[in-house]
Amino acid sequence: MPTLLYRLGRTAFRHRRRVLALWLAVIAAVVCCMAAFGGPGKLDDTFSIPGSESQVALDRMKTDFPTSSGTSAQVVFTAPAGQKVTDPADLAAIRSALDAAKSAPQVAKVIDPVAAQSVSADGSTAIAQVQYEVVQSALKSGSLDALKTAVDSAGQHQPGLDVQVGGAAFGSGPSKSGGSDLIGVGIAVVILALTFGSLLTAGLPLISAIAGVVTAIAGVLSLTGVTAISSTAQSLALMIGLAVGIDYALFIVSRHRSELARGTAPEEAAGLAVGTAGSAVAFAGLTVVIAMAGLCVVGIPYLTVMGLSAAAAVLIAVLVALTLLPALLGFAGGRLAPMPGSRAMRREQAAADRGRTGAANAGERWFRLVTRRPLITLVLVLAAVGALAWPAHSMRLALPDNGTSPAGSSQRLAYDQVSKEFGPGFNGPLLVLADTSQSADPTAAAEHIATTIRALPDVTAVARPVANPATHTALIQVIPASAPSDQATKTLVTAIRADAGTLHQQTGATIGVTGSTAVGIDVSAKLDAAMIPFAAVVVGLSLLLLLLVFRSLVVPLKAAVGFLLSVAATLGTVVSVFQNGHLAHLIGVDRAGPVSSFLPIILLAVLFGLAMDYEVFLVSRKREAYVRTRRPLDAVHSGGRHSARVVTAAALIMIAVFAAFLGSDSQMLKQIAFALAVGVLLDAFVIRMTFVPAVLALTGHAAWWLPRRLARLLPDLDIEGERLQHQHQHQEAAPLRLVVEEEAPAR
Repeated sequence: MPTLLYRLGRTAFRHRRRVLALWLAVIAAVVCCMAAFGGPGKLDDTFSIPGSESQVALDRMKTDFPTSSGTSAQVVFTAPAGQKVTDPADLAAIRSALDAAKSAPQVAKVIDPVAAQSVSADGSTAIAQVQYEVVQSALKSGSLDALKTAVDSAGQHQPGLDVQVGGAAFGSGPSKSGGSDLIGVGIAVVILALTFGSLLTAGLPLISAIAGVVTAIAGVLSLTGVTAISSTAQSLALMIGLAVGIDYALFIVSRHRSELARGTAPEEAAGLAVGTAGSAVAFAGLTVVIAMAGLCVVGIPYLTVMGLSAAAAVLIAVLVALTLLPALLGFAGGRLAPMPGSRAMRREQAAADRGRTGAANAGERWFRLVTRRPLITLVLVLAAVGALAWPAHSMRLALPDNGTSPAGSSQRLAYDQVSKEFGPGFNGPLLVLADTSQSADPTAAAEHIATTIRALPDVTAVARPVANPATHTALIQVIPASAPSDQATKTLVTAIRADAGTLHQQTGATIGVTGSTAVGIDVSAKLDAAMIPFAAVVVGLSLLLLLLVFRSLVVPLKAAVGFLLSVAATLGTVVSVFQNGHLAHLIGVDRAGPVSSFLPIILLAVLFGLAMDYEVFLVSRKREAYVRTRRPLDAVHSGGRHSARVVTAAALIMIAVFAAFLGSDSQMLKQIAFALAVGVLLDAFVIRMTFVPAVLALTGHAAWWLPRRLARLLPDLDIEGERLQHQHQHQEAAPLRLVVEEEAPAR
């Protein structure tokens, strides 16, 4: 592969105008497709899990109870102090507002709070239910705003009457970056400028990364007219695409600049950079793509789209780095070479002498420090990681709800007021669909089911069954005593389902528990069940890939252990901040709650790819030095000398890009951004640059040992392009030998 990529790099450099024109045409075509077939307005944040009990019941409700199968909103009316919502003036204003709500777009039914007996005990608060004829994802962009405008008239007719609108129709709000990507780009510019000491050199990774991100996001959005794509999937693709796009270009540009500093011609330098660093980029990128695409096996469409969107963004970032970037290097020509006598040139020369002369750089000094007493280093790392990981043992998983919406938003105010006056269960009622077609007395069967559920623990109220004689079904609303994300609510759903067999024997009816709360519980259970198998696949894949790359048993094992340590410490930190509330206010989290159900498995997939990225770039230099010198400790130090600075810059850029998304209003996106930023921080600096060199120093020659029989069976992938470099050095040396041979007779 290095030789093929070397040729690709030189070709793109030589035909740079054609390559640039081709990429501009691709970007234009994808943007036109987005404008014609999709766009941000068609994003779908609905959770579903085909084949689950909750989804099957919800699908049947669309035909049996169409007005109840769509999403719903809550209009919460709170009377002024000293008044009640049932006072004539307040009640008249409320009913006038609800009459206006009936004519709002897509509204199927409005339920009067007095008729539904949804008035608080002290009479201060009333909840009106607004049923929509469609699910949340099918709501038009202005439907919820029209409802808000309609009910706001109550406060105008009756001063002091507070009106807030919330409910499942609002979900937890779409994931919006809010300009966070621009903040991340700004920080990346500073890091790149400090790394290269040149604004021109710093600009090339940004240009290529932005080209890749625009292509990826436009491509994802162009599919919104074909399949359901969530706003979180778009934001995740943007976040990861921008981060890896800059990092991959950074590795290649850094290698290109090193070759220029050695006096290599620009075209040859570009070919060598793509053939060596580009090979590692292709390997690391394809690893991320495989991991993210592997999320499809979980069987949850929402997660499948997230994984494929991120995988597409990474794949495009790799293609851009291997084709468009060398073309941009061609436009820059020799201007990217460090100026003679500059700090950048001195740094390149110091690294090029392979430590024979000159002082150690900062990366080598750090590696020498952590390997001076490797056992002590390992103990300190394990103690620190263990302390960070400990809170993960109490992690609670759930899908986000309006309780995590931004403070001050209408849906959050409505959620809090309902919890205060009616109990948290009113924010997530359960729906029990009973099929009474085989019952001798359908009405009595439905009543018996309601009575049985009413006797279960954690039940606040059970509404009278609503029957549909034509389809022989009945719908029963159950109000839990606990919040939708509480463990007690999950236990209640399990208890109702456990009674299904007994109820069938007693009444002949079958039941299914559904509603947004039950769907969320089923999604969380599905994700929880997939975690261990997915983790096993990821770790097994890392062992296999690194065994092939480094031809060693110790290197893959310590890489897998380090990866698991990174994941555990990251999850523990997430639990400490988001679930336990420690320092949460620093990142704009005003209420502690459960961790998003999607986060652990997404973290596994993304961090796996990024960990392999840093592992390859750092350890490959160590292996190259060990093969050349057979001195294991010197090889570890050599890795720090040649790779630490670039890997540090790459990690800092990723951390900056991910951390910039902490300003999002979406709790799910905020948690993902925080987890990825912390995960990269821990994996790059604590694991790859501290734990790994200590393990290699401690194991010595054994770190690079491989049984001879296994060595003969395994292919030599040559990810870092060692043979290509040797071939290049041989070609450079050949003219010198020829000159010496020609001059010898003259002397």
